[in-house]
Amino acid sequence: MSWVSDYQYKWYETIALNIVRAGGYIPRHIAFVMDGNRRYAKSHHLRKIDGHSHGFEKLANCLRWCLDLGIKEVTTFAFSIENYKRSAEEVNGLLDLAREKFGKILLEERKLEEHGVRIRVIGNIELLPEDLQTLISKVMIQTGNNDKLFLNIAFSYTSRDEMTQSVETVLKLGDNLEIDDISERLIEECLYTRHSPPPDLLFRTSGESRISDFMMWQLSTTVLYFTNILWPQITLWNFLCGIFAYQRVCVRLEPFKKHKRLEHAQHARECNYYSERVQRFVQKLDSFRKDLLLSLSSRNYVAS
Repeated sequence: MSWVSDYQYKWYETIALNIVRAGGYIPRHIAFVMDGNRRYAKSHHLRKIDGHSHGFEKLANCLRWCLDLGIKEVTTFAFSIENYKRSAEEVNGLLDLAREKFGKILLEERKLEEHGVRIRVIGNIELLPEDLQTLISKVMIQTGNNDKLFLNIAFSYTSRDEMTQSVETVLKLGDNLEIDDISERLIEECLYTRHSPPPDLLFRTSGESRISDFMMWQLSTTVLYFTNILWPQITLWNFLCGIFAYQRVCVRLEPFKKHKRLEHAQHARECNYYSERVQRFVQKLDSFRKDLLLSLSSRNYVAS
């Protein structure tokens, strides 16, 4: 199945989509914790890996819905570093599924370019098998010029590891920085999500009402929406309920948000966020990450 489905809307689904779109307050960035794949597999007497495969199919539908609703960025929690603690059979199955799905991107370049989907994998990919590192790097480079929908896939990821890697990046590349340059903003620039705005909405399935070490730095102002549906069972109606819940919060908080926007604008005018040292450091960081991608993509490994 393609990464973006050719979802066929029924007439009443099209009406519902238009109503939600007309309500305004469409999130620019939505994050999904795609939970419940294993429970779905168990309840349907399937192998665990088949549950994950069904989950990918639903992600393809969600990307279609996001594109049609005008959402510009999607982040999905696909594989946690904690998942390495699962059985070898399940871990190897998930890695093989990743090889299959990322490999498919290389075969459907034209379709992703048509939809304008850019793939960015966030996470500690150096923990992954070398062939998968190479494949992921090629995918990120291949889709790097698309700009209609940014899909961030959190793979081999936890938020605590992301923050740790951010601090290590400052220590590794920041030899010309001074103590006064160290700030929350500098650490934020070293996160995997440096080029992304914070999520407006976090959507988690399966009835769990927790974050599970996902984007904890980025979620300070995010609307959280939890639903009991298992991820492979998600429908357009479940998705729109999450968007509607976000819109209700936005309507209630709009006077406060307007005040904060003015406050932030005033603060930005009064503050010099970046010294020249920090600007050079950020440029060095971007070059380092680009060179790393090019190096990984040039390895002589191919998708299985």
